[in-house]
Amino acid sequence: MASGESGRVRIRLDLGYDGTGFTGWARQPGLRTVQGELEAALATVLRGDAPRLVVAGRTDVGVHATGQVAHLDLTEEQLARLGGAERLAARLNGIAGLDADVRVFRSTRAPAGFDARFSALWRRYEYRIADEQAMHDPRRRGHTLWYPRVLDLDAMDGAARSLLGLHDFASFCKPREGATTIRTLQAFSWERDGDGVLVARLQADAFCHSMVRALVGACVAVGEGRMPPPRMRELRDARERTSEFRIMPARGLTLVEVGYPPDEELAARAEQTRGRRTLDQAGGLAESPPID
Repeated sequence: MASGESGRVRIRLDLGYDGTGFTGWARQPGLRTVQGELEAALATVLRGDAPRLVVAGRTDVGVHATGQVAHLDLTEEQLARLGGAERLAARLNGIAGLDADVRVFRSTRAPAGFDARFSALWRRYEYRIADEQAMHDPRRRGHTLWYPRVLDLDAMDGAARSLLGLHDFASFCKPREGATTIRTLQAFSWERDGDGVLVARLQADAFCHSMVRALVGACVAVGEGRMPPPRMRELRDARERTSEFRIMPARGLTLVEVGYPPDEELAARAEQTRGRRTLDQAGGLAESPPID
């Protein structure tokens, strides 16, 4: 039996949403958020106070998801009333309705040690841009940025790949008190799909606030010829915010997948990633107290 807190059963939710009508993932008083909608539905299903959801990646205002992961802890009694973990997804989707902009794909008992946030090995995002060379499909306008110039694919792809590895990405993150900007960027590339739309694919152990949209914005500056490709690494190493590129709008961004280790490694991974990461003076990786 997979468990969360003592005496409780941990449930994994796999879900997706159209972020257009949401003020991001995290619950905020008086605002419509993904977490708020789901927890309100949980309160209805469970006939009382809803358990708090823990999510793999707290997406910003307007960001979409097709591969988001969250967890919650239920008592055995609550689970029995539901008729099993697998029934929870159907109950939540029933409350949301057929035209809902959030959908729970699966609800399952999580393996021992699973934590949606801290057990994750990586998060993968995509960003879509329809430049003047691409088809501007009105059906995808809420999920694709329409850009009024032709962008140089090869220059953007080369600039993106030059940033791979473990670095302090402070130049590409909005600062948050107590939060580290050190990340391992595992993949970052650009290609054109069948409609000519430019698609960025980025994968990292985690992304700090606005990091993906800032990295995309810097690549757009390169693609327009406003910034030479080597400048990307210079900006990264400067570790300072700059006005040389702009953060791109949220509507082109989608969280597409979260990766986890084998079941027997989940608990160890969660413990490892709870530690705050900082660069020591020699440029290596040092550990310090946990972060948000």
